[in-house]
Amino acid sequence: MNKVSSLGDRMEDVLEGLNSSQLEAVTSTEGYIRVIAGAGSGKTRALTHRFAYLVNELGVLPGNILCVTFTNKAANVMRQRIHKLTGDNDTGYISTFHGFCVNILQEDSHAVSYPKSFLVIDNNDIDDMLKIIYEERGLTLRDKTFAQARDMFEIRKCVSEPDYFLDMIQQPIDQLYEKYMNASEVNDILFYGYLYQERKTFAVDYNDLIILSLYIFQEHPDIALKWQQRLEYIQIDEFQDIDPLQYRLMSVLQSYHHNLFIVGDPDQTIYTWRGANVKYLLDFDQQFPDVKTIMMMENYRSTPQILIVCNSLISKNKMRMKKDLIPQRPDGVNVVCHLAEDAESEAKWIVKNIETLHQTGIDYKDMTILYRAHYVTRTIEEVFLKAKIPYQIYSGVQFFGRMEIKDTLCYLRMIVYKDDISFRRICNVPKRNIGIRRMVFLEDYTKTQGGSLYDALVKNIDNEIFKGTQARAFIELIESFASGYEDRPISEVLTDILNQSGYEKMLRTEGSQERLDNLAELKQSVYEFETSAGEETNLEAYLNNVAMFSNMDMADAKDRVKMMTVHTAKGLEFPYVFLCSMSEGIFPSKKTNTFESMEEERRLAFVALSRAEEGLYISQAAGMNYDCSLRYPSRFILDIDPALLQYTETPQQSLITETRSYIRIVDGRLRTSNQEDIFVIGERIEHKVFGPGTIKDVNMDKSAYVIQFDDMPTERQISFRVKLQKAEKT
Repeated sequence: MNKVSSLGDRMEDVLEGLNSSQLEAVTSTEGYIRVIAGAGSGKTRALTHRFAYLVNELGVLPGNILCVTFTNKAANVMRQRIHKLTGDNDTGYISTFHGFCVNILQEDSHAVSYPKSFLVIDNNDIDDMLKIIYEERGLTLRDKTFAQARDMFEIRKCVSEPDYFLDMIQQPIDQLYEKYMNASEVNDILFYGYLYQERKTFAVDYNDLIILSLYIFQEHPDIALKWQQRLEYIQIDEFQDIDPLQYRLMSVLQSYHHNLFIVGDPDQTIYTWRGANVKYLLDFDQQFPDVKTIMMMENYRSTPQILIVCNSLISKNKMRMKKDLIPQRPDGVNVVCHLAEDAESEAKWIVKNIETLHQTGIDYKDMTILYRAHYVTRTIEEVFLKAKIPYQIYSGVQFFGRMEIKDTLCYLRMIVYKDDISFRRICNVPKRNIGIRRMVFLEDYTKTQGGSLYDALVKNIDNEIFKGTQARAFIELIESFASGYEDRPISEVLTDILNQSGYEKMLRTEGSQERLDNLAELKQSVYEFETSAGEETNLEAYLNNVAMFSNMDMADAKDRVKMMTVHTAKGLEFPYVFLCSMSEGIFPSKKTNTFESMEEERRLAFVALSRAEEGLYISQAAGMNYDCSLRYPSRFILDIDPALLQYTETPQQSLITETRSYIRIVDGRLRTSNQEDIFVIGERIEHKVFGPGTIKDVNMDKSAYVIQFDDMPTERQISFRVKLQKAEKT
């Protein structure tokens, strides 16, 4: 009796408080169902309550339900909510696609001759394997950076060589090793070396998990049928982010019961660079029979003032399903927009508003600063530290704590102080063969003779132990700067030390664009310091100023302002949001080179705006970038109907005119992202003036091909904008 009563109570809870569209989604159980769920419409609630409805009302066993999310965190949250609704410890298969494939391989690994104890590897593990391959085959980062190698692996596995796994599961390991050692091209050496390393350790990466699962289903229909029969109901969250391999896996799994429930929002597609294709969501009704589409547009998160701004922005996208979020909350305050004179003024404006909100009783933890890239936080952090406002950066390191910033500051400190802390950090960065054995020698010397590690190196530079190193060049570098830095601008010293030390070149070789962006921001900070402090300033004063920021002891309190990228904020919500650094070249990113990617940047801005519940503040900083280019307000500010924004000062018409003119120039460089129009390395083409040639490289950052034309002695870089024709191979 008690058990029956308890079940009835849970059943009532499952359907209680649902609006009409949520109720329709929860109680629609059979066939193909597509839910278009706008931001803040309660899609997680619909997914969890539908799972509980299947279990509590229909009696479906949890182990016969697959619920796919796109992050492990989201899966954990969903699992907890479902447990509360069902009271059952068995919550079925609630996981990411990759997590579910781990289940498949653990149960059926024999089908690919792998043990059940196989190893799932991430990027760090792949880099460790690459280090072995580079050393074994005498390769360097000049041949290919780790990031480039990982990208190449993904392209070969998913596109150009989809049958690669046969080498791993069918070929004897000694033959795979021989294939690796006999390879002569860099890409082949790396690829087959990587496959060998994977096979040797029975390791699988994220691509392998899905590809091997699909292979098992293809080659073993009995195993496929087992999983198809087991999964009576499948529901997939964030369907707009699904990629081709995940789509194939989903198609196989649903083909027995034909019960597929998908939830997504085409306006929140922000992962096309990872292979996501929003067409799977938009064309779902064309690929499956009798699809029922449910629109969930009621927004319970944000005030009407915030939502109308979101709607105004996203309406400028052409590739979308026309819809508007419908507010369900009472009126709030207007969305505020501030166009600051420079980055420091912008940061001070943010701090002023945060302090005002805090004085009214709002906790710091209820305020979040969002941005496009981590490097923009430097000035904000400096102002926060001065104002003693506690903050925490998510998925990122505080600016002056980032590796490349600390390394660079240690180079500057070595010039002035030659201290042991700085010496230990950068004496072997970039590599100078001053490793552990030689560091032990220097430390032992200082213990008996006194002095600094640098002094010990200078005094022992002729010792046999430092032969074959670049220790002497390091000493010459430090001494050359130490003898003349006082009469030079700090910005000049910084630029030269990064160049002459080889540090910046090292980052470029590694392909560390984010770290290079951070260095550019550091250069900007030096320039601003010089400008504000006057010509009497010096390197010591700058280092002391930085030390104040990097070493300031902030109270470790839970009540802290959050700072994070917009990508990190996806799926989250915050009472008060400050969206900062809304400048062309920052947001949208300067790397945006197609019309399609520009629309994705606008969707990303939409995601940022729609995170706010109570208050939304948008800001931009004018002035000049470090490369002396002017900063213009983001097009996404101009996309919003100005009547919907409360500007702190009405923008001058001349600024609007200049900005729109700049945007037209940028848009003139955009191309259409059509894969058929993108030529690959080795392909023969025809240029209307230069004639026939061969594609030698593709530079996506510059949106250009590197082409060796038949009638030219040297290679040329040709923009994607120029129409090229395919030519026959010679």
